[in-house]
This record gives sequence, C-alpha cells and structure tokens, in this order.
Amino acid sequence: MTSVIAPWYRLGYVIPHLYTDLDAYQFYRVAPEGMMLVTTGLDLKEYSLAAVEHELPTLEARFDLLAQKKVDRIALSGVPVAAALGRARMRAILAAGAARTGIACDTDLEAHIATLAHFGARRIALVTRWPDAVNSALETYLGDAGIEVVARQSRARTLDQNKQADPANDHALALELGRAALKDAPHADALLMPGGLWFGIHAAPLLEAEFGKPVLLNILSTIRAALAAAGTLRHRPDPRWGKVLASI
Repeated sequence: MTSVIAPWYRLGYVIPHLYTDLDAYQFYRVAPEGMMLVTTGLDLKEYSLAAVEHELPTLEARFDLLAQKKVDRIALSGVPVAAALGRARMRAILAAGAARTGIACDTDLEAHIATLAHFGARRIALVTRWPDAVNSALETYLGDAGIEVVARQSRARTLDQNKQADPANDHALALELGRAALKDAPHADALLMPGGLWFGIHAAPLLEAEFGKPVLLNILSTIRAALAAAGTLRHRPDPRWGKVLASI
C-alpha cells in the first residue's frame, strides 16, 4: 500500500473573500488522502457585476501567486462571480490565466457543468441562498451550456448574511430546499446546490439516497474536475460522500 508522506496533488483555490473556513473544512472531509488545498482570496463586497469587476485585477494576481506555489490546477470559487461575468467572459479569463501560468484554470461553475455533462444531466433542479438577480444570471450561464433549470428553490441572503450563517442551520436548509426542489421536479436529472459558504456535504448523500439523483456542491464538482484531469490517482475519494466523487 502506498504511504503518503507529502501531498501528491495541490489544488489552487481562489476564494472570493479574505478568509478560508468552510471551503477548507469541507475539502478535507471529502478529498482523497494526499490532496492539498492551496488557498488565496479576493475581497468581494457583494453579489454584483460592479463588485466582481473591481476584483478582476486581483484575480489575475492571485492566479499568478498560485502558479508560483506550483499547484497542479487553479480553480476560482464563487459561482456568483462567474455568473455575473457570463460564460463567454469567464471562459476567456480562464483561458488567459492558463496561457499566462501554464496551468489549467477552472471555476466551480465550469466544474459543475462538466459534472452534469458526465451524468448526461440537461434538466436540473437548482437550490441557492442567493437573491433573484444572482439566480437569474446563473440560469443564463447554465443555459449557455445547454442546461435547463426546471425547478428552483432559494432563500435569498446577502453575501454578509451567508458569511455569518450557522453551518448546522444551513445543513437543515439544504435538506429543506433540496427536497422541495426535487419534489417540484421529479423529472430533473440532478440537483445543483452551489455556494462555497454553504455547509452541504452531509446533506448531499442524504438527498441522493432519498431521490436517487446526483447532488452537486461546489467542493464536490471542483474536486471531481481536478481528479478527472489528473488521470491516474494514488487514492480515490470515499464514495460515501455521494455520486459526484464516486463517479471518478
């Protein structure tokens, strides 16, 4: 059996805010042994295009910083960031970052799209904690990738409110809204529950057991995208965390 004494994979992760908490906590619960998260941050003030554009020069610098750390892949967390920019613009930013650093660049949202494609999911239920403007921008982004949202449940909050949310309460909220969305759309192929600040890793397998549909969280899709790109794995994810990681 291979003994891991040092990380065999480094995932660079740009967090939209200045600290890392639930992102890292959930990553290290579900990622396979020997996979390391290397984080750096933006200072996003709110869910708006103006706030996102203000952070774009910093985002470029963060990509370069992670490249200096010799990560294997760079991912931008924050689905609202990508949704605000739109798919064409976001993909152009990722392509420019990859060309400049020589490292594949991704976002949670593009990882979700790749995961949905793996499952052949074109009609999905969507559950968020964001305002209607963010949800609408997200649906447009997904629509540009050929994905239709057939049911949506949301508990609208500001960015600051999401930062202060209690993890246990958000676990219960994920179950509540996830069940409502999947009951509204039994024909949905999957449930997308985005949000890096959302504590959902325990809710995802429970919802999958109840409804038989894959449940996508930011950290699950982004880890899956990284491992799929890595090819040969030294360690595989624990399948108890759900269909997304079990599909590697």
